[in-house]
Amino acid sequence: MKVIVHYDEIGLKGKNRGKFEDRLVSNIKKVVKCQVRKEYGYIVVDTEDDVSKLSKIPGIAFYAKALESSLELDDIKVKVLELLKNEEFESFRIRTVRHNKQYSLTSPELDKVLGSEVVTKLNKKVSLKEFDRQVYVGVCNKNCYLYLEKVKGVGGLPVGTAGKVVSLLSGGLDSPVASYLMMKRGCEVVFVHFVNYSQNKGSVLGKIEKLVEKLKEFQGYGKLYVVPFDDIQKELILKVKADYRMVMYRRFMMRIAEEIMKKEKALGLVTGDSLAQVASQTLENLDCVYSVVSSNVYSPLIGMNKQEVVSLAKQIGTYDISIIPYGDCCSFFIAKHPVTKGKKEDCEKFDLDVDGLVKGVLEKMNTFINKF
Repeated sequence: MKVIVHYDEIGLKGKNRGKFEDRLVSNIKKVVKCQVRKEYGYIVVDTEDDVSKLSKIPGIAFYAKALESSLELDDIKVKVLELLKNEEFESFRIRTVRHNKQYSLTSPELDKVLGSEVVTKLNKKVSLKEFDRQVYVGVCNKNCYLYLEKVKGVGGLPVGTAGKVVSLLSGGLDSPVASYLMMKRGCEVVFVHFVNYSQNKGSVLGKIEKLVEKLKEFQGYGKLYVVPFDDIQKELILKVKADYRMVMYRRFMMRIAEEIMKKEKALGLVTGDSLAQVASQTLENLDCVYSVVSSNVYSPLIGMNKQEVVSLAKQIGTYDISIIPYGDCCSFFIAKHPVTKGKKEDCEKFDLDVDGLVKGVLEKMNTFINKF
């Protein structure tokens, strides 16, 4: 079976197009064990295995199971009849795309020739507007590919073409969606999760592992850092007034994530923040939180509302996992009315051994690579 993979945004990359194509080929090979080759306009996958995973690989606009023919017109005619012989339909149309502009027939000419063949041999009717079947014909440099159905892909850019980032992954709806959106823009995403073991006990990692397992489908592997947050939370509860604890929790999380980012040689941090969705995500509080790191912080959900995030979570398959009850460590001893307009100077007044606390949790954290 031949499967042709089509991209869209990669085609706009000019002289760098080949690098993006090569990365997409490499990513396909990680997810689907197969033979893969490039043809101008398509990537061709040669496999008998299930190819449904292709729909989750960033960079793929669509894929289709196809019949392959030579560029000889008689061979293309045979293949179009073979493609349609077991189909039940009354009307059809042919739609040709010439990636090979040197081919002897134009797209409309080939449409007409192949359409005439179907009308004559299968006694079917051509209909350009209302039709039962559409035959797609792609003319490449060495071969021609014919198919009936397109399966939509993620689109975007191949993972790994835009660099590496570290995503702060909670057990909620937002951060998995933010991670996915960064993958779709070509980022390799490493995950970090903060956990209070004394609160969540032995089952603490179950939900997070499921989320990483699901997100792994989009980039082919998963790397997760699990950071114990108990000691820092105890210190904060002792020395920080309740309304500021959430902001202080997040400031420490950003510091620790930045150290992991440096270890990974990544180029930024990713959060699931959505502006003003909750108290910790006001402009003032985000300023307090982000100011403790010198690295870039990317928040792809910043302008989205909750319903938009929920819709995306359902689309990518993280929603049902995210709604599983789970005691997020940020909810531990949080005030009923947290501060909404925090001030950096107030945060800096709290007497805390920042360097010592960060170093302590980094020494205790665990790393899981491709366990999922």
